[in-house]
Order: sequence, then C-alpha cells, then structure tokens
Amino acid sequence: MRSLLRVVIVLAIISFAGSASAQKVQKIGHVDFAKLYAAIPGQDTIKAKYDKFQKELSDEFNKMQAEYTTKVDEFQKTEATLSNIVKQTKQKEIVDIQQRLEAFQQSASQSLQQKEGELTAPIITRAKKAISEVAKENGFTYIFNTTDGVLLFSENGDDIMPLVKKKLNLK
Repeated sequence: MRSLLRVVIVLAIISFAGSASAQKVQKIGHVDFAKLYAAIPGQDTIKAKYDKFQKELSDEFNKMQAEYTTKVDEFQKTEATLSNIVKQTKQKEIVDIQQRLEAFQQSASQSLQQKEGELTAPIITRAKKAISEVAKENGFTYIFNTTDGVLLFSENGDDIMPLVKKKLNLK
C-alpha cells in the first residue's frame, strides 16, 4: 500500500511538473517487475541449478560439521585420561575446525548470492530490455515498478543536479 502511495505521489509530481512546463506530453506507465520476471520461461532451470549448487555446499558443510562433532565427542570421552599437552592439541584442533566451519558458512553464503546473481542476470536483463523497448515504442517517458516504486525506465530528461547543487550552495 505504501509503495502504491509512493508511486501515486511521484506520478502526481511528475504530472504537475509536466503540465507546468507544457513542453512535452509525459506518458507514464508501470509494471509489476516481480510478476514479469516470474512469467519469463527458464525459472525451473534456474531453480534446479541453484538448488544443486546449494546442495553441494550443504553436503560439504555437513561433512565438516560431522568431523567437528566427532572430534568434540572423542575429546569429551577421553579428556580425563589425556595429558595437558595432548588435551591442548585436541582443543586446538576443535577450535580450528570450528573456525573453518564459520569461514565456510560465510563463504558459502557469498557464493550462493553470487550464483543467484549469475543465474538470474540473463532473465533480468531480458525483462529490462523488453521494458525499455516497449516504453520507447509506445512513447512512455517513465516506467515504474508497481511493487516498490523504483524507476525502471526514463526517457532522456533534464538533469537537475546543477540546479539542486546551486540551491544547496554546493560546487
């Protein structure tokens, strides 16, 4: 509801600015980018590739977790009979495995985000290209995403940055 309100406000401002200048008719459109993205074929392939990659990472993490659990259990069972030097060595091994687990988790999370970006980029690019082409072919000045009010397309317009900087006394 808020995003729709935001879009309406932006549209009202643009409409008012357009009517005040009366230089060019402004044609504004909107699209639900999430629905458009979901409608483009290839989602099943992307999901399958992503899930496969996620499973590979998960399997590796589970192996590391099992190694950690085994070491901890083994240490707890034999701790009372170990000399101090052996005890310290085994504790260090456990801490090292724990640190590797944490590092792997962070790395896996980043890898998953990167993989998702790689897999979805072609569809996102295709959708944005289609939006731009449709906007140009049909004379739209602006196209907004109805979900979040983000501007998806804009015809070359006046850059008001110099005017705003002047207003703020910036160079």
